[in-house]
Amino acid sequence: MKKNILIYFVIIFITACSGANDGRISAEVIRVIDGDTIEVLLDGKEETVRFLLIDTPETRHPQLGVQPYGQEASAFVHDLLQGETVELEFDGSERDKYGRLLMYVYIDGESVQEMLLRKGLARVAYVYPPNTKYVDRYREIQAEAQKKAIGIWSIENYVQEDGFQSEFVEQENVQSSDCNIKGNLSSSGDKIYHVPGGAHYEVTKPEQWFCSEEEAKAAYEEMLNKAEQ
Repeated sequence: MKKNILIYFVIIFITACSGANDGRISAEVIRVIDGDTIEVLLDGKEETVRFLLIDTPETRHPQLGVQPYGQEASAFVHDLLQGETVELEFDGSERDKYGRLLMYVYIDGESVQEMLLRKGLARVAYVYPPNTKYVDRYREIQAEAQKKAIGIWSIENYVQEDGFQSEFVEQENVQSSDCNIKGNLSSSGDKIYHVPGGAHYEVTKPEQWFCSEEEAKAAYEEMLNKAEQ
């Protein structure tokens, strides 16, 4: 309990010293992990930040694999935030059980959570008091995306209360026009990827789609590291 109180006052102190508006603190994005998680440099320390109150489809989950619109959400956040300075806003509880900071994230004064919800790339989720400051606003934006049937809402029954249900997706291994790098296993069992124009691109049946070579390399390096542990 004392440790949590100390962390709370440290965040408040950093906020006061930074001079940020609305209780926000500045941080540099050093890596985009996926559509709802980033790594930042905050007060000289690397921290993992989980976006509060939203959930995007998986791209690297060991059991769920790549879910529809997961790569689009990840690519959107990467293009928007990689290497940029963002503002982070604290709510009632500062960390989750994995030690990640729980924050509202802003770029140029705009809410990243709202952008993802508006584009149909995220759902409102993990609503646990006291972290509920913007839940009503987020649900309003989500309802608009649902009415337009865009993104995750374009697939009937895909979005459920407990997450995204890939079994409702009729088309196996959904590809976005922006995500055209093919990932699969070589004949020797190695994880490889093929870019458009490559010698084996047209004949390769993808097991996974990537939106960039950077994403493909990062995903396979992560799998390799897990296998070696």
